[in-house]
Amino acid sequence: MRKEFKIGLAGIVALVILFCGIKYLKGINMFKPESYYLVEFENVNGLPESSPVFANGFKVGIVRDIRYNYEKPGHVLVGIEMDQEMKIPQGSRAELVTEMLGTVKMNLLLDLQSTQYYKEGDTIPGSANNGIMGAAEKDLIPKLQQMMPKMDSILASLNKLLADPALAQTLHNAEQLTSSLNETSRQLNKLMSTDVPQLTENVNVITANLRTVSDNLKDVDYASTIAKVDSTLANVRLLTDKLNRKDNTLGLLMNDSSLYQNLNATSANAASLLEDLKAHPKRYVHFSLFGKKDK
Repeated sequence: MRKEFKIGLAGIVALVILFCGIKYLKGINMFKPESYYLVEFENVNGLPESSPVFANGFKVGIVRDIRYNYEKPGHVLVGIEMDQEMKIPQGSRAELVTEMLGTVKMNLLLDLQSTQYYKEGDTIPGSANNGIMGAAEKDLIPKLQQMMPKMDSILASLNKLLADPALAQTLHNAEQLTSSLNETSRQLNKLMSTDVPQLTENVNVITANLRTVSDNLKDVDYASTIAKVDSTLANVRLLTDKLNRKDNTLGLLMNDSSLYQNLNATSANAASLLEDLKAHPKRYVHFSLFGKKDK
């Protein structure tokens, strides 16, 4: 009897340890006093049992059980176990938040202005906050459904464009253009490495020559040069005045019309003399073979 008793006792202890271990893995502390509350939701969004309950970002309890409220169809009751020291003010509510990866957690939104508290076993109102995923499901998915026919049309146009031979020709032209640009770049690099330095050297030489000319011009006596120019202009003006007057030989030649008339008369007489010479040469030239004078 003692041996069987020990075996039975060991089995019972093993079952108790197994039970407590399972509860511990679920987050339930069998040796810590806790308070039990109910939270009422219309939709729990897949909230699992043993999920943590947070208040101000700190874990204050766990979800103990979830059951359908048959007395109030369309609602679900979630039993939560809270730390014994945690007091929930009346007016507080619970919120289910759907995170990015689809997991659901419960947050207690405490009404810290209230001085009255829920009693153990009371029902706390709850609501669902679908978060980003819920907003995407509500707003984004319908828009995506509306865009699907347009996307099909766009994909069909894209396939047609890709099958167009003109696209291949365009890509070929682009390749040739790239090759031309590479050649131009190579020639430009050659120009920058050979011709531009030589051109720069020539410019430097020209600049040095201009500097030399500038230095030479700096030494020129501009006042004396201008004085000589003024003197020359005065002489030219004096010569012009003399040419315009008749009190000198050049003035008479330039301004006396009788000289012109005399020259015309002389030219006319010379012309008449030449005509008479051609008509009667014997009057002016005498020839004799025997030395006899022709009368």
